[in-house]
Amino acid sequence: MEWETVIGLEIHTQLQTKSKIFSSASTAFGAAPNTQACLVDLGYPGMLPVLNREAVRMAVKFGLAIGAKIAARSVFARKNYFYPDLPKGYQISQYELPVVSKGSVEIELEDGSSRHIGITRAHLEEDAGKSLHEGFEAVSGIDLNRAGTPLLEIVSEPDLRSAKEAVAYMKKVHSLVRYLEICDGNMQEGSFRCDANVSVRHKGEQKFGTRAELKNINSFHFVEKAILYEVQRQIEVIEGGGKVVQETRLYDSKKNETRSMRSKEEANDYRYFPDPDLLPLEISGEFIEEVRKTLPELPDRKKQRFMRDYGLSAYDAGLLTGSRELADYYETVVKAVDGEPKLCANWVMGELSAALNENNKDVAQSPVTAVMLSELLKRILDNTISGKLAKEVFEAMWAGEGDTDAVIAKKGLRQITDATAIEKIIDAVLAANPQQLAGYRAGKDKLFAFFVGQVMKVTQGKANPQQVNELLLKKLRG
Repeated sequence: MEWETVIGLEIHTQLQTKSKIFSSASTAFGAAPNTQACLVDLGYPGMLPVLNREAVRMAVKFGLAIGAKIAARSVFARKNYFYPDLPKGYQISQYELPVVSKGSVEIELEDGSSRHIGITRAHLEEDAGKSLHEGFEAVSGIDLNRAGTPLLEIVSEPDLRSAKEAVAYMKKVHSLVRYLEICDGNMQEGSFRCDANVSVRHKGEQKFGTRAELKNINSFHFVEKAILYEVQRQIEVIEGGGKVVQETRLYDSKKNETRSMRSKEEANDYRYFPDPDLLPLEISGEFIEEVRKTLPELPDRKKQRFMRDYGLSAYDAGLLTGSRELADYYETVVKAVDGEPKLCANWVMGELSAALNENNKDVAQSPVTAVMLSELLKRILDNTISGKLAKEVFEAMWAGEGDTDAVIAKKGLRQITDATAIEKIIDAVLAANPQQLAGYRAGKDKLFAFFVGQVMKVTQGKANPQQVNELLLKKLRG
């Protein structure tokens, strides 16, 4: 009997505020341990939390972007549990009345189809601290700098049916929060991570199977591997006559396995109750409209515009709008190199993206700016350099050797377009290779490429390729 996977993701998005959700302590990453946790974050007696308005604005912005309902009134609650890096013994979160509910996003699948994935809720809460294990022997370190950092927990419906769908959904949300500029999306620093609720059932069944929660995964690659492992584990348990236990599990990326962490708590285990120090959050219609006016052009709409205005394929437009920074880079280039959207797309998706990946850089860190790349493409179009030589120029610009014209001049890469000069070189090549010339004229057409190669070798790749082909063909036929 075939099995069906059922997945729901809880994505923890650190909001990009300068101060914490209930205190004025800094949220900057990288400070010395325990230097950015104030008395409010630590829950000292007499300390009262004050809600960060900017965190609320960011939550509303996300809700509007996914077409969700924004609650006019929501409530903060205390979620009680003990954990070493939770200094207060409870976490301030939202439970019954979240600020955002009933939204959705559309994901694209590998076969070109798309699906709408429901988002049950997105609620505000404070982050916990961080337990440190590396570098310690027989003990763990606790860094409370992260305690109190504002989180938007985005909870999907159990609509995902494969590990690849889960990754596509996570990538879509990641792109969205970066477009909205509410989260930097840095997964290595933990500002975007998820818990995956995974279960299996026989195909055709309506009832959900018992789920396991895979905790704190901060990589698209690891999310896919963790889910694949967990699905297989659950199937083997059931087919072996056992029962899947509802529990929280950790994914070990080194061993590529999940292992039990603790039994899965239910809501009543957390003893939720309204936080007595915080009034209900009331959001006016005017505030919502103010936030709506700040929404940028979102990824799906930008993709459609790129396809319409620049004639790009759905695939190319999807890649170029994957991040707001890359889309802005492309638009700067394409507006400067008018009439060549495909050429611009090829270079941004090709040479630029390859260099960024190889050097582990974001597009904002590229040594080759959009203006520099547009100047390079103009030199291809005006026949100053060939496409092949342009790659050499790009590498030099990436290495910091100057802009397009400076590199061309320094390296003597200007293309040879003088027809008389090219003809003389062709004559010399033909004279130096009489055997191949005879072979070509005897019907061996493949030797044409040999002669092109010889001409380009003599000119060190500087001869205009189109002119070489035209003039060489004329000479050979003559």
